[in-house]
Amino acid sequence: MKYLSAVTLLWAFSFSLIGVYLAGQVDAWFSAASRIALAGLVFLPFIRLKNLSVKLALKIAGVGAFQLGLMYCFYYQSFLYLSVPEVLLFTVLTPIYVTLLYDFGQRRFTPAFLLSAVIAVIGAMIIKYQGINSGFITGFLIVQGANLSFAIGQVAYKRIMEQQPEPINQASIFGLFYVGALAVALPMYLIFGDSSKLPTTTTQWGILVYLGIFASGLGYFFWNKGATLVDSGTLAVMNNALVPAGLIVNIVIWNREADLMRLSLGGLIIIFSLWLNHYWSKTQAQVSQSYDA
Repeated sequence: MKYLSAVTLLWAFSFSLIGVYLAGQVDAWFSAASRIALAGLVFLPFIRLKNLSVKLALKIAGVGAFQLGLMYCFYYQSFLYLSVPEVLLFTVLTPIYVTLLYDFGQRRFTPAFLLSAVIAVIGAMIIKYQGINSGFITGFLIVQGANLSFAIGQVAYKRIMEQQPEPINQASIFGLFYVGALAVALPMYLIFGDSSKLPTTTTQWGILVYLGIFASGLGYFFWNKGATLVDSGTLAVMNNALVPAGLIVNIVIWNREADLMRLSLGGLIIIFSLWLNHYWSKTQAQVSQSYDA
């Protein structure tokens, strides 16, 4: 939980940095590919391939291809059809995908975890809802592609780590995550990127370096590591905890207009869903212990 909370605070700054300094000024495909490349460089010195099976290496690279590489492909295309508030609105379904995918992999269905995820979605929608334009159907489907890619990556990484016979030093293999992501993002930049919209200021380059090393590098590593330490319900809820955190950072630092009443209500609902999920997890653990006894 501490890893997910720390990354939530880290990522809360990313949205404003991108929106204020990069969006519409720096080519989005270049931003994505450069962030992934920088993040990969962070973990390059830690890679240890000795005794690592080809199967596991391909799995980790595949996770990166989905969670980061493919997700960016869908995400950036969605802005051709939707406004920023609409894109944000449609991302709130991610917790449901996380819960359903994890339960599917476990061949089970946990209504309590799904309900807590739905409550978190309601809280996020209260915060984000701004209305819908005429292109919302196409945009909605594209954003769901991004959400599903991100959810698949999280759940897959969690399942891969759970299935290992012995604990693995995750830092020693996580560089492969970015190899997989770059294998998707780099061709997308070469095909769709605009070389005339590269960063032109020290501020833009500095923000890209920060986002690459910290938000994409350390952020995704600790988020995925944190995902292996919590239940699927908590992971699902934490996907939407970023919503109020990001808005608070934006309001306090950049003084953007926001409906404080809506922010407060939505934030409280997300917090409630997290508490409810924790309560159900604790109750379930106590019931299991009583049966074992």
